[in-house]
Amino acid sequence: MAQQERARRTREKVLTAAAEIFADQGYESTTLNTVADRIGMTKGALYGHFPSKGSLARALIDESRTTWTCLRAQYDTPGADAAEVLEDVVVGFADRLRSDVRLRAALRLAADRPALAEPTTDVLTEMHTALTDLVRRAQRHNGFPDHSPSLVAELLLIVVRGLLNTRPTCDNNAHTAGGEPLWRLLFTALSGTPALPTLP
Repeated sequence: MAQQERARRTREKVLTAAAEIFADQGYESTTLNTVADRIGMTKGALYGHFPSKGSLARALIDESRTTWTCLRAQYDTPGADAAEVLEDVVVGFADRLRSDVRLRAALRLAADRPALAEPTTDVLTEMHTALTDLVRRAQRHNGFPDHSPSLVAELLLIVVRGLLNTRPTCDNNAHTAGGEPLWRLLFTALSGTPALPTLP
């Protein structure tokens, strides 16, 4: 059992180190040697956990799909307001991106190298499908405007991915991790509800 626990901890260290490099440098510029050097490990020992760079990347993408599924299940409960679920899962996922380098790496990998996710579905495709369904439900039950559900889902994903390349805050008043004023503006525009007055 002690040996299994050591192996698990080593695997976690490898995944985090790889994620830091993937998130910063992308797939092409990342090497197994770089990952091994980051945690003071020999390349041979690293091979014992992940036989290739692709297997490392796929492990991170698979983990991100689990993160997304759990986050959606947290908010998308029976009887929940679909429009609120749509906003909660998007903002919750964006907040998680700020603090989770493994998730950030997975999204970059899924966007840059979609073939890595085959034959399973990558997290961006899975998110697009789920968000499209939530928009349709919000249109049926909550009076959400008749925008193209697929287009709304794509817009939300573009903004989520864009947050990976922005500073943590939009301005001096946008102090929340996910850029709450940005999301408030976007969802207000999408829902067609009147905007709340803002202070000068």
